[in-house]
Amino acid sequence: MAPTAACETPDDTPYEVLPMQDRLIFLISTPRAGSTLLMRVLNATSHIYSRPEPHLLTPLAHLGFWDTVEKAPFDQLQAQQATREFVADLPGGEDSYYAACRAYTDLLYGEMLRSHGDGKRYFLDKTPANALITPYLEKLYPSARYIVLTRHPAAVFASYANSFFDGDFDAAVRFNPVLTRYVPAMARFIRDAKAPLLQVSYEALAENPEATLQEISTFLSIPFEPEAVNYKKAKVAEGLGDPIGVQKHDRPVTSSIHKWADELAADEGKFEVVAKQLAGVPPEDLETWGYPLDTLWQPMEAADAAAWKPKKKKWDQYALQRRTLVALRRNIHERPHGKALEKVRFYCDVLLRGN
Repeated sequence: MAPTAACETPDDTPYEVLPMQDRLIFLISTPRAGSTLLMRVLNATSHIYSRPEPHLLTPLAHLGFWDTVEKAPFDQLQAQQATREFVADLPGGEDSYYAACRAYTDLLYGEMLRSHGDGKRYFLDKTPANALITPYLEKLYPSARYIVLTRHPAAVFASYANSFFDGDFDAAVRFNPVLTRYVPAMARFIRDAKAPLLQVSYEALAENPEATLQEISTFLSIPFEPEAVNYKKAKVAEGLGDPIGVQKHDRPVTSSIHKWADELAADEGKFEVVAKQLAGVPPEDLETWGYPLDTLWQPMEAADAAAWKPKKKKWDQYALQRRTLVALRRNIHERPHGKALEKVRFYCDVLLRGN
């Protein structure tokens, strides 16, 4: 997809005088789509600073005016109605509300960029949950730069289930039907966004990282630095969900592009979990993503089911944490420890309510 126009900045304009939204990049993606990899590459340039997912905007989006949460330690429905009535009586209406939200996030992003960015122009926020609040995000920052990263949907879910649920696709979809939540939301944003936007694919990033970086550099109006694809040249703090592959390699690799196809060809049950999710996604959304329905399953035609083997389980600290969480979370509400935790939570709520 061709990018919408990004604003040019004169070379002699000090970054510090620019509005904060002209110094922000939002990397919009699902979980497990390669956002950490792309963030690491961009962070290795001399113009972009990033760090683990800040999650600043999702709580702010659900305070009541734009949307609300299902549960909260206050009456969220009353808060939503009251906030909307309050904002309606402001002279500036909703513009004043978004300006107030922007002042909050401008301060936090700006302080982070000034204190840790070493004079770089941009701060990059790659929180995947931002993909679900893009209408709010675009109202808040209509001039920020948006990079939308897509990956074959089956690859996304296979990576999600294998990384966080030890290969249990049924448990993964019960916990979070990632594809039916993210694909339509991101497709609408790609089609309808008025903000500067560039769509790139994980597959293109893996196969030709230099060309992808050059395209992004042009979009952001920064110099192309091909050496940044060797992303370990720059340090970045590690996040809790960072992929092991990103830590293991020095630059993008192609080994994960079609790995999902062999796995789904070898296991009909896993294929059905993914296919059922995608059956609920409108075909136009899949096409917008770059994976149209008529070619969606083509990689499986060349898949070698017999060649696929589950990875040999390693019992390092990372694997132990993941497998312990999976084991404890499985059917938790029907198991003794789940019922015990519910009682503990109840008593904690009662005790804390008195303070």
